[in-house]
Amino acid sequence: MALKNITERGEHNKKLGVKGEKKARRFLFFRGWKILAKNYKTPFGEIDIIARKGDTIAFIEVKTRLSDVFGIPSEAVDKAKKLRYIRGANYFLINRNIDLNVRFDIIEVFRGQINHIENAFIC
Repeated sequence: MALKNITERGEHNKKLGVKGEKKARRFLFFRGWKILAKNYKTPFGEIDIIARKGDTIAFIEVKTRLSDVFGIPSEAVDKAKKLRYIRGANYFLINRNIDLNVRFDIIEVFRGQINHIENAFIC
């Protein structure tokens, strides 16, 4: 019985994450961002959203939560996750002739509200 509950909770969290990422992409699109990639897989992990606006390319981690029992969403982006994003960004950029400002953002989808944290971390 416990395994079933864990599986159901994992499925619920996955669906919640997918909804949050869709909401984040829509949020970015309506603010003039062009979505270059979603759920971009690298050897270092997945990048939720890669977007461009003007001379900036952003690698964006989306964190979706319904409550703050485990802290606010952005607190879930730890040092290891940041390092995976930096490595993933390098993987994306290598062999592409891209002369843009690079930044790392976090979008929190929390209780239906969106908080876009620009330059959430640096490399």
